[in-house]
Amino acid sequence: MPSHSHPHSHPHGNHGHDHPHAHDHAAACGSAGNCNNCNNCNNCGDASAPTPAAADGALLLRIPAMDCPTEEALIRQALADVADLGRLQFDLAARTLAVDAPPATWGAVTAAVARAGFTSELLSAPPSAEATASARRRERTRLLAALAVALGAELLHAIGPDDAVWHAAGMLFAAVAIALSGFAVLGKGLASLARWRLDINALMSVAVIGAFVIGQWPEAAMVMALYSLAELIEAASVARARQAITGLLALSPTQAEVRQPDGSWRHMDAKAVAPGDTVRVKPGERLALDGTVSTGRSAVDQSPVTGESIPVDKGPGDPVFAGTVNQSGALEFRVTRSATDTVLAGIIHAVEAAQSQRAPTQRFVDRFASIYTPAVFVLALAVALGAPLLLGWPWLAAAYKALVLLVIACPCALVISTPVTVVSGLAAAARRGILIKGGVHLEQARRLRVMALDKTGTLTAGHPRLVAQQWMADDLDPMRWRRVARSLAARSDHPVSRAIAAGLAGEASEAQQPLPVDDFGAEVGRGVQGRVDGHELILGNHRWLHERGLCTPALEAAMQAHEAQGHTVSLLADAHRVLALFAVADTPRASAREAVAELQALGVRPVMLTGDNPVTAQAIAATLGITDVRAQLLPHDKQAAVAALGEPGTVGMVGDGINDAPSLAAAAVGFSLGAAGTDTAKEAADVLVMNDDLRRVAETLRLSRRTHGLLWQNITLALGIKAVFFGLAVFGSATMWMAVFADMGASLLVVGNGLRLLRR
Repeated sequence: MPSHSHPHSHPHGNHGHDHPHAHDHAAACGSAGNCNNCNNCNNCGDASAPTPAAADGALLLRIPAMDCPTEEALIRQALADVADLGRLQFDLAARTLAVDAPPATWGAVTAAVARAGFTSELLSAPPSAEATASARRRERTRLLAALAVALGAELLHAIGPDDAVWHAAGMLFAAVAIALSGFAVLGKGLASLARWRLDINALMSVAVIGAFVIGQWPEAAMVMALYSLAELIEAASVARARQAITGLLALSPTQAEVRQPDGSWRHMDAKAVAPGDTVRVKPGERLALDGTVSTGRSAVDQSPVTGESIPVDKGPGDPVFAGTVNQSGALEFRVTRSATDTVLAGIIHAVEAAQSQRAPTQRFVDRFASIYTPAVFVLALAVALGAPLLLGWPWLAAAYKALVLLVIACPCALVISTPVTVVSGLAAAARRGILIKGGVHLEQARRLRVMALDKTGTLTAGHPRLVAQQWMADDLDPMRWRRVARSLAARSDHPVSRAIAAGLAGEASEAQQPLPVDDFGAEVGRGVQGRVDGHELILGNHRWLHERGLCTPALEAAMQAHEAQGHTVSLLADAHRVLALFAVADTPRASAREAVAELQALGVRPVMLTGDNPVTAQAIAATLGITDVRAQLLPHDKQAAVAALGEPGTVGMVGDGINDAPSLAAAAVGFSLGAAGTDTAKEAADVLVMNDDLRRVAETLRLSRRTHGLLWQNITLALGIKAVFFGLAVFGSATMWMAVFADMGASLLVVGNGLRLLRR
């Protein structure tokens, strides 16, 4: 049973503690008195005992016997039936579990953990890194001592005389080795057997106890010591994979230099800095918070957040992110997010949430292991009982072979092969500025054969600019009429009008300020109109000018020439004639053409989906190497196109706008641009490209294929090694030593193979 079974009764108190050491709430409960705010607890002796919650308000449990992915899987299974649970965050290195759950369910959580055979202790704060490292060192020392004592038992058995004293000494050494290394395993194994659950711990417990009973006590001690040591190595390996991304937290300084109301500067705790405050960062320093540059210019290394290897120039109005490095000049920026809400913190939290999702291969392996383990137990029982009766084997020899089979069959390597690989893939992607929201999406990406790409803001920069202007009447003063056109365009918030106003403003002198506009009005889908400097003017598209009967053959030819180049044309006119033509273009992203080529090299067909006119869309597509273009699409048309482009599960979508959200949700894997994309698109997408580099889409597909390959390499290694030793055990001369080394070797091989993704 858990050491304290009523966490729901302490909802009061501070949920966040800054002190580094973990508080054991169970230790604070005695037999006298009761807590003032307890509803269901009558034996708490300390009303000031720390609240059993992590810093974020989650229930935080320490589970001493949880040290490998197999036990994590058992606890997940036990908690599957508890209602209203959010994210489960396991830390095998610290042996803690944080559960996002309302206080009313905390009792059900600890009860479910107890039913799974694990005791639990309530904590008020996560153990510090120093405390966890110290505990791991103590455990490592204990297991190495157990291994040394087990070797002593082997030596006594090998070189000692065959008499009762030496036998007793050897058995004592073996018992001490098992006590040092295996009590936890034996306890979990016996608890599993009592529940008729045949898991890894049950197999090892039966094998060790059986070996001791039949007189193979040196091997029983060695098997238990090596198995426990392998469990420790596996837990450390999984922790390394899971914590690969959380190391980024250390990149955010804990202090920031903040401007005070009197104009002075003071170093403050970053957590105490509020949005709206102004922070100063010197060259060579890391930024502690997200914000927008207000003063100064510099190059900033954004690789921790976006994966970009080249520093990005920053000036007033540009966003900056916590964890990045200011390289050349001093910057002042206005804070836009609190320390707990930075983009970097969001990446880490998202990866942690993704790690809690079970990838398809992981679910398959779990299901396979649930059948495989009982089957091996039955096979071992058949060898132990059937071989003497049917084949005439000696009973002790048959029992020994059966025990060897149990050790060989331990599915540790198989079970650990998938989580290490998947988590390594997620962490490797995050380091490159690719935020994948779960192992299922990491695996699914390899199946994509068609990639739908939005045009504006995705394939193009999303910032139209004025690329050409043409005056259609010889009697006009271009300088004066540029000012008139700029004045009218500046009153509109349409992207095309803003591009025209910005382009004309760049050509104007400081004395040529915009003129007032009277009777201003906008016609949706057509343009704007108003009176400027005494002239009734319109600034509109081809359709509006055609409706007003102002188009001429020469004008039509000029517009067609621009549209053929992918330009969007706007016309300035009065009541009688067209005065000027302005061409605006949204240029392709610098990485777009290369990204399209990389997708095609992977066998993925790129398709452009856009609401723009076909001529412009075709012109942009031609420059990028895309041959399949679907134009003039409304949001529901895009969604329908995604569904019709290929077989289910094979079509991906890349977009950035609100109108792309339905298509992103409909795609097998949706990609959104993390910096440029809207919040709606980011929410609907399965993968966020944090630096808006479209080449990361193809990189995600390559990572998915590599991850899938490593997953099946690991499964093949784990099962192949066991199959070989199965044959040796039944028909050859495999010993328990060989069996445990085969199990350890397979486990370390698959762990090392999975961790290769972190070295990409």
